[in-house]
Amino acid sequence: MKPTDVYILKQSETFQEILYYVISAVEQEVPGTVLLYKWGIPYFYYNRKPFCYLAPNKKKGYVDVGFARGFQLKLHQDVLVDENRNTVKSLRYFEVNSFKDSTLRDVIKEAKSLY
Repeated sequence: MKPTDVYILKQSETFQEILYYVISAVEQEVPGTVLLYKWGIPYFYYNRKPFCYLAPNKKKGYVDVGFARGFQLKLHQDVLVDENRNTVKSLRYFEVNSFKDSTLRDVIKEAKSLY
């Protein structure tokens, strides 16, 4: 079993749902990504470069989907979070039913265009 699979299976059911949903969306929108276990979390690479990470925050109850080139993104600035980070912006999900699929896919597609 891959380290990313082990990591996901150790998460709560809610986090697992979110993680699998986002993984599916990334893999559909950006063929050729590779999901690795880096820095203690699942991290997608595209063209051998960091693309986005999936970081559950148990204390605050959300999964942070951070985009490596997030500050270059133009779409959906109203929902992207930067929290004083230099390059990363992220989407935060508390449950699968709490977000729009179109927003997630728009951000993924725009992030792909930066590579």
